[in-house]
Amino acid sequence: MAFSLPKYREPDFSKVKFSAAPDSRLVAAPCDGVAPQGFHSTSMYPEYVKVAGTWRLARESRMDSSLVVQENGQVAVVENRNLHKGDLVVVGRTEDCQEGIYVHNTGFVEEEAQSVDDRFIFRQGRSRETSYARDYDKLIELLQYEKEHGTVVWVLGPALSFDAGARSAMQALIENGYAHGLMAGNALATHDLEGAYLHTALGQDIYTQRSQPNGHYHHLDVINEVRRCGSIEKFITEKKIENGIMYACVRNQVPFVLTGSIRDDGPLPEVIGDVYAGQMAMRSLVRKSTTVICLATMLHTIATGNMTPSFRVLEDGTVRPVYLYTVDADEFVVNKLLDRGSLSATTMVTNVQDFITKVARGLGL
Repeated sequence: MAFSLPKYREPDFSKVKFSAAPDSRLVAAPCDGVAPQGFHSTSMYPEYVKVAGTWRLARESRMDSSLVVQENGQVAVVENRNLHKGDLVVVGRTEDCQEGIYVHNTGFVEEEAQSVDDRFIFRQGRSRETSYARDYDKLIELLQYEKEHGTVVWVLGPALSFDAGARSAMQALIENGYAHGLMAGNALATHDLEGAYLHTALGQDIYTQRSQPNGHYHHLDVINEVRRCGSIEKFITEKKIENGIMYACVRNQVPFVLTGSIRDDGPLPEVIGDVYAGQMAMRSLVRKSTTVICLATMLHTIATGNMTPSFRVLEDGTVRPVYLYTVDADEFVVNKLLDRGSLSATTMVTNVQDFITKVARGLGL
């Protein structure tokens, strides 16, 4: 059966609770970077505010931000640090119309009866014992759909670069149109380029996993060479690199955002060291995404989850879901994302090298 997007069901604004609700209360931000007392904080779900008698959807949402009503009546979602003095911020801590605010968390829920009424049911969690066969099927169907109709952003940890097969699988996905953006840290890019240049990752051969003599120098040598060249693209050209994840991004003009951390070596020239500049760069990719897949990187996964809404408003006004996947060998990591409020995520507990090669095979790559 061909993949199809679930239909979005907006609230029934003819109901009394909507028609009788007051306009949302607006209070000016007292100064730059500060929200007024009692500000409403956003979630990943579609949120509506009543402005001049009309319920308006806040577009391009994300968690933990404020709603600002603009002069044209549209509702913007703004991180509190980016508020300007005088911005009209929605205040109110209720979410069911009482203060002109409505959080709509059932817009994509299918209207079908549950076939199982038992209160005691086995295997409802997501763990190493969970069967993910259907999850793979759904993801492959989704990626085939998104290749033509959506925007897929991958969030990758360095584990993807430690294995030759995983690197090849990810390269194939990029080259065949299943990736429209990539977000990672210094390590993923460094070890991927190390694999292409020296056939190692952290000094271990990416084919045999054997440590090489003086291998602990390899990633440092690669960083040094990339910095000498001035950019990843120039390094790829000068060193005649012909494989890997970063190679595929550069050659296929897939945008990437690399954000730094305290422990980084180097870093590579493209790595953004300012954490808030990095966050804004990441959000620029997330804003365009319709599917986000996070692999083996806890901090980047949680950061991405916090800025990824559960929906996207398309140019024609259609509201569609945003699919968020997180894959890690550690149950703690995927559960951490759920604990942070990203309840719309699909989580899979498995080795990411196995995951990416299985997805590539499923797509016939």
